[in-house]
Amino acid sequence: MDIRLLVLALGTFSIGTDSFVVAGILPDVARSFDIEVATAGQLITVYALTYALMTPVMATVTAHWQRRTVLVAGLVVFIAGNVLTAILPTYDQVLASRALAGLGGAIFTPAASAMAAALVAPEMRGRALAIVMAGLSGATALGAPIGTLVGNLGDWRLTMWFVAALGLLAMVGVRTLLPQMIPPPALRLRERLAPVADPRVAMTLLTTLFVLSGLYTVYTYISIAFERATDGDGSRLAALISIWGVAAIVGNLLAGSLTDKFGSRRIINISLVVAILDFAFMPMFNGTFAGASVVLIIWGIAGWGILVPQQHRLIGIAPSKTPW
Repeated sequence: MDIRLLVLALGTFSIGTDSFVVAGILPDVARSFDIEVATAGQLITVYALTYALMTPVMATVTAHWQRRTVLVAGLVVFIAGNVLTAILPTYDQVLASRALAGLGGAIFTPAASAMAAALVAPEMRGRALAIVMAGLSGATALGAPIGTLVGNLGDWRLTMWFVAALGLLAMVGVRTLLPQMIPPPALRLRERLAPVADPRVAMTLLTTLFVLSGLYTVYTYISIAFERATDGDGSRLAALISIWGVAAIVGNLLAGSLTDKFGSRRIINISLVVAILDFAFMPMFNGTFAGASVVLIIWGIAGWGILVPQQHRLIGIAPSKTPW
């Protein structure tokens, strides 16, 4: 396996840990600021919105930069955001720091995926993307549960220091082991967004929006959604998140191989149907730890099985607009 892909996966692992770990410590965050859990959930919303909205903007801003420089810059911003989350005293300030961390993710993750695709032959792209995305899914299996346990053992701010340390480790790896890559001809923001006019791109993005909105609205409040199964026990919640994360890794890696073999559309459609059925029956089975485990395994495999074929399809439709 190409060690360069593993370094990129380490970066997405740190960013993925940050994305998912907050859900496990929301009750503690809410108590520390004397706010409702639903209000504390805005920390995840701000992170996600910043990530989504700033991705094309930052791809344009950094278009002239060497690719390794883009990756390192993204991690520096990401680390700064998490350090500020750990030390700032008020909820509003912490909310702003989550936006900064999301900005770091917006800089790093798309560049990491694009570099992974550029490092291998076209017929290996699905597997290369799966390795990098395995960093995100691996974060749910390892980073998020560990961070949740850290938060339960001490203050939730200790969890954010943990995430910042992961980001620092990833930055050292990227700076040390990844080569520089000459950036492609720069595209203006209008040119970068032009593929959205292609119905294939628009429908792929719309599908991604609806699917991820559904999947991660539930994940944001996973501590509440599965409260009957955990009985408020943080270690049981961490175990459930870990089960979901292991299933996510399996789904992610399996989707990479299957996408190379069968194409992206078939894998996307199958994953969607399975995910829809899983969520439809979730209220019937999430009352016990065993039932919740089964639901989360199916969710992890199907939900994460969508990401790689979606990226593969977009790169195939508009390769010239990919931020290599």
